[in-house]
Parts: sequence; structure tokens; C-alpha cells
Amino acid sequence: MRPSELPAPDADAAAASARLSARIAREIARAGGWISFARYMARALYEPGLGYYAAGAVRFGAGGDFVTAPELSPLFARALARQVAELLAPGEAVLEFGAGSGALAETLLEELARLGRRPAYAIVETSAALRARQRARLGERVRWLARPPARFRGVVIANEVLDAMPVHALAWTAAGIFERGVTVRAGRFAWAERPAEGEPLAAARAIDVELSSSGRYESEIGLAARAWVRAVGARLERGAILVLDYGFPAREYYHPQRSTGTLLCYYRHRVHDDPFHSPGLQDITAHLDFSALARAGRDVGLEALGYASQAQFLVNCGIAELLAAEDPADARRYLPAAAAVQKLLSPAEMGELVKVLALGRGVAAPLLGFARGDRSHAL
Repeated sequence: MRPSELPAPDADAAAASARLSARIAREIARAGGWISFARYMARALYEPGLGYYAAGAVRFGAGGDFVTAPELSPLFARALARQVAELLAPGEAVLEFGAGSGALAETLLEELARLGRRPAYAIVETSAALRARQRARLGERVRWLARPPARFRGVVIANEVLDAMPVHALAWTAAGIFERGVTVRAGRFAWAERPAEGEPLAAARAIDVELSSSGRYESEIGLAARAWVRAVGARLERGAILVLDYGFPAREYYHPQRSTGTLLCYYRHRVHDDPFHSPGLQDITAHLDFSALARAGRDVGLEALGYASQAQFLVNCGIAELLAAEDPADARRYLPAAAAVQKLLSPAEMGELVKVLALGRGVAAPLLGFARGDRSHAL
């Protein structure tokens, strides 16, 4: 969809976006007319009071901009709970990053209790607005942290979190590797390139890409996601990190047919590719390079315990049996549940597009969720 076809924001939202745009434009001017796309993305999503995840508007579910798996069906969290229960040793805890509406935490806690597990549950949430929303839903059942603990034992969950971490945009060309950044042109944000340097250049040089017929290849490098894995992994004394998100292994991520990258924007359930449209009012995402995340884990001594499609993972964790336990005679309950499971498992929907990666320390494989269909060899 072209940005010109998107619904217009109301006056207050448009004014907030204009204030955020002015702040970013001033930073670009102070920086000499150019900032990295990673810096632009960070401010568009997380600028206090104005960024997409910091402004307090409803973003999840039918009334927001997109629907995540926990909002789609509680059966997602109930299936996930079986993997979490298998991983937890006595006295260990669950640590969720970016808990969104709190739907995943709510159902996970309920299902873990049914499975005889009642772990301490903590959430690391950077958005004050989302923390307030989660607190209203979850009450005293969880505690909130500003940052991860220095040491942790248990299960770390990041569901559709890392795809919203800032990425560097790169262009490989016959003339060299360039970083695609942001400038202001005719009063609007626009792409601008300069020779890549530093960590983005080093990371880009390690990637083997095939230039398109136009003589270039564009994509993203998620340095922030890699840093997150290393930081959290270094704190993990025993247990596992479960990353559930959109992405591919490196050879698929940087495939010749994906020569324009993976950046996508979500606004009121419409998808488009212009990250400069209405800053602060839309989500900006990029798929994950799961091979790079696995390497980041190895950097801090973690082992790749499993990698699979979301569909295979959920089937291994018993989502089909959970659906079968629903009463088909109760059409008002059963039919929406069956439709949601179909979307979670369908190769054309979330089933194949979303992957699950488990990284751990002191944990014996194979895990329940990867008992069949493990693709760790592809990382």
C-alpha cells in the first residue's frame, strides 16, 4: 500500500507526529545533515512521550495497528507454557521483554499454574505507557524492571520484540558499501547514503550478497538485536532465551531475491514500506537474521538449543491437542479459536514467517518445541 492511501491521522496525532519530526530534524541539522537510519528508527519508535511505543496509544489488537500471536489466541501462550514448564528448574523465574498488552504474561501464568508451576514473573518494559497498561491487566502477579537483572536463572521470553529494535540500513554496490541514512530534503525526511564505516561496515563486509541487475543490493543489519542477545545471554546463569519473531537464517535473509531488504511499516492494519510517513504514529520493523543471533549467543557461551518455524514449534508443544479439547458444539467459542490456530500455523500466515530460536546455558536438548522439525543446521 502506498502511504498516500493510508487513513489520515486525527489532528492531535498529526500534531504529535509533527513535534517528533521537528525534534529529529533538529538532530539531523546538528549532525551536519545526516543521521543513521538506526538512530532515526530509535527516535521514531522510542522518543519519550512521542515515539510509537512511548506515546500511550493503543497499538495491539483490532483497535491498533497489528495483532500479535498472544492477542490472536490464548492457545498460543498455553502451548508456549509447555515449553517454558519443561525448561524451568525449581526456584527459577520467567523474564519477559516487551510484554505489549500483557496478554502473553496473563495466559502463561494461568497455564503454568495448571501445569503445577508458579514461577516468579518479571517484565522488562521501556515504555511507561505500556507498563501502566500491563499493570492494570496483571496487577500484583508480576513485577516490572527497568533493566534485566545482573544474574538470572530461568526462561527469558522475547515475543515479537527484537524486530522493533533499530537496524542499520546498508547498500552494497559495485563502488563499495554505503550506509543508508536519513536527511531532510525539501522539508521532508529522505534517504541519503554515505560510505559505511565502523561496526556497520565490518558487519556488512562479513555478508556475501549478490548484486541485482541494477548493480546494488539493499538490506538491514540488526546490531542492536545482536547486542541484546549478548547482554542478556551474559546474565543468564542457567536456563534459556526464547526468541519468537519474523526472520530467516542468513542465507535466506540475504538471498538474491530479497535485494530491497525487509523493512516494513504498520499503520492501522495496513502494511507499507515508507518509514518516513507520520513518524511516531506507525510501527517500523525489520526481520531478524537468526544466524547472527545464534552467533551472538555463542559469543557469550550460549548453545543453540533449537530453531524452527512457529507452526512446527506450536505443534510440538501441543496446540492441536489444546484446540481439540475445545467443544466444537460451542460454535461461538470454537470457530474463532480454530480460525486463530489456522493463522498461527498456516505457512502463508504466521506459521512459516515467524521462527522460534532457543539459546541456553546448562540445558539439555532436545527440547519439546524442537522435538520434530528442528532447523538448527540452517543457522
